[in-house]
Amino acid sequence: MEAQKSKNDQLEGNKTLFFQLGLIITLVAVLMAFEYKSYSELSFTDLFRQMDNTIEETIPITVHEKKPLPVIPVPSSTINVVEDIVATPDVPTIDVNDNQQTENTTIPNIPMDEPEVIDDTPFVVVEDMPVFPGGLSALYRFIGENIKYPQVAKEVGIQGTVFVRFIIERDGSVSNAELLRSIGGGCDEEALRVVNSLPKWTPGMQMGKPVRVSYNLPVKFTLR
Repeated sequence: MEAQKSKNDQLEGNKTLFFQLGLIITLVAVLMAFEYKSYSELSFTDLFRQMDNTIEETIPITVHEKKPLPVIPVPSSTINVVEDIVATPDVPTIDVNDNQQTENTTIPNIPMDEPEVIDDTPFVVVEDMPVFPGGLSALYRFIGENIKYPQVAKEVGIQGTVFVRFIIERDGSVSNAELLRSIGGGCDEEALRVVNSLPKWTPGMQMGKPVRVSYNLPVKFTLR
């Protein structure tokens, strides 16, 4: 005997088909709703725009009239012509307080030579820089022969480079030595002592004249 399928089993098998059909119908309905357009009725009076019959007020243009400047009367000058001019010779002026006849002479204004103002501001770079006798090699040799390593710096182990700035004067002498960078331990004082003991340099020249030049010198302390 053949088993018969119940009605519920048939519906259960077609469930997927029904779901797809319902989905398609819903999608079509939504699209038709979006495509549907409604138009309001247009009356005959809407075809004509109501005209504004308000009278526009015309604003007059203001014109500034330029008035001519008043004429200032120019006083007339009268030239008096003197006839028969008699040339008189130059007569010396006589001083009543003097027994002799003196002439009224004008002392010419003789310009005095103003003292030349010398600018003491030291230069950093000039046309001809100062030169140590014998050149840089002689300068470093002089420092190496005359410098003494401080005992405190030796014991503590201080070493490094002390930078000293000084001025080479117009006569080549060294002045105004000061520290730019110190390392302590007595090295700073020793570097200043050696710099102040430098012999005269060949001074720097600017426009053919000797000038003051600022110079920076490194003094190196190294333990051996």
